[in-house]
Amino acid sequence: MEGTRPIDKREQLEKGQRIALLSTLLIFALAFLKAFVGYTFNSPLLIADAWHSGADILINLSSLIGLKLASKKKSNRFPYGLYRAETIACLLIGALIAFIGVDMVKDGWHKLFLMDSPDGFPIFPIGASIVSCVVASFLAVKQRAIGKAIGSQALLATAKEAFFDIFTSLFVLVGIVCVYAQIPYVEGAIIILIAALILKLGIETVWKSIMILMDADMDTDLKLSIEEKLNRIHGVKGVTGVKIRRSGPFKIVNCIIKTIPSLILHKSHELADIAENMLLTEYENIESVFIHVEPEKEIVEIAAIPVQDKNGLESKLHPHFGKAPYFIILNLDNGRIDIDSCMGNEFLDKRGHIGLNVAKSLIGYPIYLLFVLSIGEISFHLLKNHYVDIFKVDKEMKVKDIITLYKANKLDPITKPNLSKQQF
Repeated sequence: MEGTRPIDKREQLEKGQRIALLSTLLIFALAFLKAFVGYTFNSPLLIADAWHSGADILINLSSLIGLKLASKKKSNRFPYGLYRAETIACLLIGALIAFIGVDMVKDGWHKLFLMDSPDGFPIFPIGASIVSCVVASFLAVKQRAIGKAIGSQALLATAKEAFFDIFTSLFVLVGIVCVYAQIPYVEGAIIILIAALILKLGIETVWKSIMILMDADMDTDLKLSIEEKLNRIHGVKGVTGVKIRRSGPFKIVNCIIKTIPSLILHKSHELADIAENMLLTEYENIESVFIHVEPEKEIVEIAAIPVQDKNGLESKLHPHFGKAPYFIILNLDNGRIDIDSCMGNEFLDKRGHIGLNVAKSLIGYPIYLLFVLSIGEISFHLLKNHYVDIFKVDKEMKVKDIITLYKANKLDPITKPNLSKQQF
C-alpha cells in the first residue's frame, strides 16, 4: 500500500526559492559594498570578506537552482519527482564551502607575516563590517526558520553559513581595528580560525549529502517515533522494517506492520490506509508512505470468554454474549494461559443494546479473540471492524477446555452473526 500527502509540495518549495533569491540579492549587495569600500580605503580584510560573500552568492544560487528543480511536477521519466535535485545542490554547496575554507587558510597564512600600514582611522571599513553583521543576522534567522519549516537541507546549510558570516564580519571588524593599532598576527590568525570553521562545515555538508544520496539510515529518532505511533493503532500487532529515505526536503517511509493472521484482505488494506494517513498527518515532511501488511503469528493473544461465574479457568461458558454476567480476559502466550481479569457486565440492568455496549467495553480493553456460543449482528460487526476474531463454541464448557480446543485448531471461526436479531 502507498500513501501520498495530498497537499501541493510546490507551495513549500516556493517559500524556499523566495528566501534563497532574497539571500542572493542581499549578499550580492553586501559583497559589492565590502569590495567597493575595501578597494577604496585599502582594507585587505574587507576585500577578503567580499570574496567570501561572493562565494556565498554561488552557494545561494546552487540552493535556488536545486529548489527550483525540486518543485517540478512528477513525470513519467521522473515518477518520484526531482526532490533530490535539492540534495545535489546541497552537495555542491558543501563543496564550495570547503573550497572557501581552504582558500581562506592560504590567505590567512600569508597575512600572518604581512602587516599593512593604515592611512587613517578606518571608519568606512568598520561601518561596512557592521552593516554586514546586521544583514547576516537577518538572513541567518530567516533562512533557518524557512529551512526548518519546509525541511530544506540547502536552506539549513546556507543558514549555517550565514551564522558564520556574522562571526566572520565581527572578526573582520576586530581585525580592522587591530591592523589600525598595528597589532601583529591578529589579522592572519582570525582568517585561519574562520577558515577552519568554514572548512569543517563544508566537509560535514558534503558528507551528509553523500549519505542521503546513498540512502543511509540517518533518522533514528524519527524511526523510533514512527514505530511508537504505528503500534498505537488498534489492529497493529507489531512494526518492523521501518526504512526512511530522504529525497530533497522530503522523506519517504517504507515499513511492515503485523496484524492478526485471520484478517481478511480488504481489512488489511483498510489498516494500511489508516497507518499511512496517520503518518502523513503527524509528520509534515513525510511525502510518501509505503506499507506492507503481514500476519503476525508469534503474538500474545488477548481473549475474552463470556462466563456464568467467577471461577478462573474452571468458569463455565455463558450461552448468551450480551447477558453473560462476567467476561474472563485471558493472555495466551506460547502455550501459557494467564488470567488477566474477570470483567463484570455492568449493562445487564440497563435498557438498549446490551450486546453493543458489552462489545464496546471489550474493544476498549482491547481484545483480539472472543469465544461464544452465539452473537448478534450489531455486536458481531462492531467486533470484526476492530480486528477481533470470533470463534464458535458448540456447547457450554469450561474456560480451560475452550482454550484447549482453540490451541488444537478445533474451533471454527464465526464468519457471520448467528442470531437473527441483536437481543443481548
